[in-house]
Amino acid sequence: MLITLCYIYLWMRFQRHYTAVIRSALHRLSAGQSSFTFCALKPERTDLPREHALFLRLGDRVIYITEPQVCVDLSKWTLLGSSLICGRRIESVAFIIQATSRQNVPASPYRTEEKVLNWSDYCLPLAYSPGQPYRAIAEASLDNFSRLGVAFMEDRLHMGNGLVPEKIVSVLLRETALRELFEQQQDGRRIEAEPTERRDSPQLPQEEPELPSEHQHMDGHHLHLSSCHECRELENSTILSVKFASVENIPDLPDDYATADEEEERGRRISGGKPPNVLVFTGGCEEQFQKIRSLLLECVDTDRYAIYHLRPQQALSEPWLDNTLLLVLATDQTLTPQLQLRFLSYLSRGGKLLGLSSSLCPAGLTLRPRDTQSDRICSLTFTKSDSTELQLSVLSSGSVFERDGASGGDVELWGEISAQDEREMAIVRVTHGVDSGEAVLCQVRLETAPDAQGSAGFSELKMSNARRYEVLTEILTSLGLSCELSQVPPHSPVYLLSTDTEQAGRFLCWLRVQAGDSGGVLRSAAGGLKVVWAGDEAPDLCEGECVLHTEPPESFSEHFSLQTYRQHLQTQRLGRTVLYADITSSTMDLLHGMMLQSPQEVGLIAIAARQTQGKGRGGNAWLSPLGCAMFTLHLQLPVDSRLGQRIPFLQHLAALAVVESVRTLPGYEDVDLRLKWPNDIYYSNLMKLGGVLVNSTVTGHTFSLLIGCGFNVSNSNPTVCINDLVLQQNLDTLAPDQLIARSVTLLERFVSDFQLRGPQALLPLYYSRWVHSGTRVRLWSEDGPEAEVVGLDENGFLQVRTGEQVVSVQPDGNSFDMLRNLVVTKTS
Repeated sequence: MLITLCYIYLWMRFQRHYTAVIRSALHRLSAGQSSFTFCALKPERTDLPREHALFLRLGDRVIYITEPQVCVDLSKWTLLGSSLICGRRIESVAFIIQATSRQNVPASPYRTEEKVLNWSDYCLPLAYSPGQPYRAIAEASLDNFSRLGVAFMEDRLHMGNGLVPEKIVSVLLRETALRELFEQQQDGRRIEAEPTERRDSPQLPQEEPELPSEHQHMDGHHLHLSSCHECRELENSTILSVKFASVENIPDLPDDYATADEEEERGRRISGGKPPNVLVFTGGCEEQFQKIRSLLLECVDTDRYAIYHLRPQQALSEPWLDNTLLLVLATDQTLTPQLQLRFLSYLSRGGKLLGLSSSLCPAGLTLRPRDTQSDRICSLTFTKSDSTELQLSVLSSGSVFERDGASGGDVELWGEISAQDEREMAIVRVTHGVDSGEAVLCQVRLETAPDAQGSAGFSELKMSNARRYEVLTEILTSLGLSCELSQVPPHSPVYLLSTDTEQAGRFLCWLRVQAGDSGGVLRSAAGGLKVVWAGDEAPDLCEGECVLHTEPPESFSEHFSLQTYRQHLQTQRLGRTVLYADITSSTMDLLHGMMLQSPQEVGLIAIAARQTQGKGRGGNAWLSPLGCAMFTLHLQLPVDSRLGQRIPFLQHLAALAVVESVRTLPGYEDVDLRLKWPNDIYYSNLMKLGGVLVNSTVTGHTFSLLIGCGFNVSNSNPTVCINDLVLQQNLDTLAPDQLIARSVTLLERFVSDFQLRGPQALLPLYYSRWVHSGTRVRLWSEDGPEAEVVGLDENGFLQVRTGEQVVSVQPDGNSFDMLRNLVVTKTS
C-alpha cells in the first residue's frame, strides 16, 4: 500500500510524463491484443480495482487494460451516415464513448486548464444509441485515440450539448456489423433513421435526455456489447497485470503529439470554408483601427487575410456573421445591449473572437475593476499550449475577469496578472453556444506598443515586446489564423551605383574583363550575376542567377536613396562603388567572389534592403527585415601594418563607427547606443540592435577583408530600433542609407587613426561607449573562477582580472553569449 501511495505521489508531481506512458502502452498493446477502458469514478463508488490490477489512476480517472471486448450487436443503434461503412482504415481503433448530462455529473477537482479537445474532431463517429446515458461508437487512428484518452484523463474532452464523457472503451468491431445495421435501416425495420453526412457533427440529442433513477449508476449502464454477459465482464474481467511505470523509466521527451494536434487543428480551421475576412470593431475609432490593423499584419500571413473596419452601424445591420473568420473587439467602451447580443450571436454560430480590453463577457465570466488604475505596467504570466510559461511586462486595462459559476460556460485560464497577495485572471479562453464558438479575451493591452507609454516605462515594456508578439501569435494561431512567415521572396536585380565617376570607371573596366572571360556571368557565393550593359535586352537567366545592371534606371528602389547616401558619405575611397539590391541572400555573399580580384581603389560596398540568408557570428542566422541597415564593405590592409598585426580590433572599430554615426550628430549625443564585446551594438545594456562580422583572407602580404554589418534603424517590432530611441528624445528619425554612409565615413577615419597611432588612438572613445566596465564574468565554464572585466589588450582580446593577475580571454566558440565560458588565451 505504501509503495502504491508513493507512486501516486510521484505521478501527481511529474504529471506531464503519464501521457508518454499511455501512448506507449496503446502502441505496444494494440492490434486487438487488449481492450483499454478510460473510466471516471463516481464518489459513491466503492468497488475499486485491486491495487495490483490498476494500470493508472489520476484523481477520479482510471485506466483498465482488459481482455479484448467484442462488439457485434448494434441492432438498437442509429447509424450516422451510410457512407461511413465503407473504407475502414487498417490501423484504426474502434471504441464506444459513454456520456451523461452535465447536471448529473459533479465537477472534477482535477480539471486542467489545458486546451479542450472536441471529441468528434479526432475520430469518425459511426453510430449512436439515444437515451441516458448517451453512447456512441466511433473509429480513430491509434494516435488520435491516445489523444482522446489523455484528454479524458485530464478532464478536457468536450462533447457539447451538455454531455460529459464518463467512459471510453476500445472494442473489436465486427466488419459486417455496420453494413447489417445500414441494410436494416434501408429496409425500414427501424421506426426512425437519422443519418447525418457530417463527420464532425454527429447528431447528439437536442433536448436534455431523461435522467436515470437515483439507484442507477455507471455500473448499471452497459455499453451494448455482444451480450449482457460480456457487458458485465467489462467491469469484472481480470485486469492485465500492468505495473506502474517508475518515474526513472519514463523518457523525458518533447510532447510532439501536442504539436501535431495544434497543426491539425489549425489546418481544420483555416480550411473551414469561411471567407478569410478579419473584422476589427473599435467603436468607430479610425485611429484605433489602423493601429490594430498594423499589429495584425505584423503577426499573421498577410497573403491569406483581408482586414476590415467593422463600424457600429455595420455591426448591427449588415450580414457579416457568416462571412467572418475572426472578429476582433478592440475598444474598452461599454458595449450596448444590442451590440453584445450581436457579438454573442456570432459566437453562438461557431465564430472566433479576440477581445482586446473589451467589456464583452460571455457566460461563465464577469468583469471586475482592479484596485490600480488602467495603463499601469504589470507582470503577466501567460501559459502556452505546450504548457510552458512566458513572463512579460504589459499594460493593464484596469479590469480583470472573475468566474461566474452560476451562468455556466467553459472558461480556461491562459494569463494571470501578479497582484500583491494573489493572481488575477487577465487572459481567458471561453466557448459559447451549441456550435462551440471560441473567444480569447484579454484584459491586458497586448495591442499597445511600448512607445505609447512615454519614456517612463519604455525600457521595461520594450524588453518584453518580443514576448508580447509571441503571446499575440499564440492566441491568433489558437483562433485559427496562420501566423507562419510568407514564402521567401525571390532575389531582386542588383544595381551598380557610384558616388565617384573615376572609381566607377575603374570598376567597369575590371567588370568587363571579368564578365567577358566567363560568358557575361560574374560568379559569387550568392550565385551568378548576369551583367547587363546599357542598351542590352533582358537576358535569360539560369537557376541561381540574378541580373547586375551597370546603368540603373532613374528610380530603382523605394528603400534606398543614392542622393542621401552620397550626401552623407565623406570618404576618400571606402564605400564609393555600390552594389545595391532590394532583396538578396546576403551582402557578404555578393562580395565574396570579388574580394580577391576587384581593384582596391574602387572602395566596393554591397548594400541590401532585405536579406533572406543573413549571416551572424559562428554561423548564426541574422534576421534582416526591412528597416535595417545592412552592408558589407571590402577593405585591404598590409599584413605588417599596425591594424594588420591586430586584426581583431577591426570588428571593434566597425561597431564603434555605427554607434558614433548616431551619437556624433548634433542633438543626438545622448541617444543611448553602446558596444558589447566583441561585436554587438546595444541599446544601453538591455537589447541588441545590431552586430559586425569580419571575414579575412591573406594573399601574400595583404589582408583582404569583408566587414559585414547590420543594425536596426527603423523596424520597431518585435524588439527595438534606433528610431525608437530617437523618438524618445523628440528628434527627427534617421534613415538606413544615411547611417550606412556615416558609418563607413567614420570607419575609414578610425582605420586611418589606428594605423597612425595604434590602439590608444581609439580606446578611450571605445571604453566610453561599452557596457562592460566592472562586469564580472566566469572563465572556462558556468562554474569556473570569477573575473572582472578591465579592458582590451593590445591585440583586441578582452582582459580580465582574476585575483592579482590580469589575463586575456577569448570566446569559447558558443553561438549564444560571447561572454560565457571565456577561454584564457595562450601566451608564447
